[in-house]
Formats: sequence, structure tokens, C-alpha cells
Amino acid sequence: MSTSPERLTRAIRWLQAYAALLTIALVVLFFRSGTSADDVLRTRGLIIEDEAGRERILIGAPIPEAANRVRTDEARVREVWASRYEDGEAYMGYYQDYRHEANGILILSEDGFDRVVLGDPVPDPNIGRRIAPSTGLVINDMQGFERTGYGVLVVDGTYRVVLGLDSNRGREGLVLMLEDDGRVGVTVGHGDDMIFLGDLPAGLGWWGLTELVRGLVIAKDGEIIHQLNGAEEK
Repeated sequence: MSTSPERLTRAIRWLQAYAALLTIALVVLFFRSGTSADDVLRTRGLIIEDEAGRERILIGAPIPEAANRVRTDEARVREVWASRYEDGEAYMGYYQDYRHEANGILILSEDGFDRVVLGDPVPDPNIGRRIAPSTGLVINDMQGFERTGYGVLVVDGTYRVVLGLDSNRGREGLVLMLEDDGRVGVTVGHGDDMIFLGDLPAGLGWWGLTELVRGLVIAKDGEIIHQLNGAEEK
């Protein structure tokens, strides 16, 4: 039994229409299943991959685990970070206490290194624990070493707001800091050589200072070599 071209054409058109309606229905069902009654999408975590299937963006509270992330892969940490130090085993011992989690957004490089983090808190640097959990933004270099960050911390019950620029040695090179205890200023550092411009309340213990400093302090090898203090005597 033969089928006329007209009947075949009509059948194909019906199939196309049916497929289109089915596709629309599936899309509607997908979005309705992922939203609440007030049209808010709710989920515990989200991983966005690039076209090669590499995990590149992690979103969550906390961010979800990712197989490609260097920080949480001890074998890769030993290979790419611990190998930089004379005593790699000592580094690995410190690494065990680092905080890697974050509530927020993390952008990974193609190789799995943390590049940008926005969170509460953000992870520790890969060279040591922060003095306290920090809420803010961190930007790392291509090997996952922190190069700049802006954050708010609570240290011994006192709020501290910090904007830091780090050297390629992982040390803070330029820091703008404001603390509720009165310390506010700019620090420029290279190892144990430091320059501070701003206010240092009495009794903080910086370089052995016991009086209020409002001005300039220059220290070399951890000891003050020059001081310009414009604070009024108490």
C-alpha cells in the first residue's frame, strides 16, 4: 500500500508540531520543578563547567566540592606547592589546618587553582591560616597564591577592615588597615623592613612602642630606625 506525498507531508508536519509542544512542556516542567511558589530558584550548590567539562565556577553555602580543585587534592598540593619549600613535609603539616571552605562564589582556573573568591568567609591563603575568618574578596595568581584581598575580620572582639596587596613571596607588601581599636594607616613592607604611616594607639606593642604615634615609623630588621610623631603629648 503506497502513501501519497501529500499524506506524508502532513504526517511530518504533525510530528514537528507534536515535538515542539513536547519540548515546550518539558521546559516548563523543568523550571517549575526548580522553583518555589514565589518563583525563586533554590539549591544547595551549583558547579559550572567550561566547554571542555572542567569545573570553573563553584557556587554554594558552602561551595560544593570539585574534583579539579587543587586546594582539596592533597596529592596535587604536595606536587605543586610543597615542592617549592626546602621542607615540604613541614608545609604539608601546616596545610592540614588550612580552611578551604567558603560560602559564596569561587572561580577556578583551567588547572583547578583558586583565582577569585567572594565569600563569607573566604578560604585561608595557601601559605598559612588567617588570624581570623575574613568576609570579602580575594584574588590569587595563576598558581593559587593570594595577591590581593579586601575583607572584614573580627580579631579579639575588634573589627578590622583590611585592603592588602601581596608580593610574589606571599608576604603583604602594601596594606591599608582600619581597626575599631584606633589603629589606622598604611603599611609598606619588605620582609622585616617596614614603613607605617598613620595612627598607632599606645600599648599595641608594635616594635616596642608604648606611646601613641600619629605620623611615620620606619623599621629595619624589626627595629625602629626613624620616627616622626605628631601626636600631642598626653
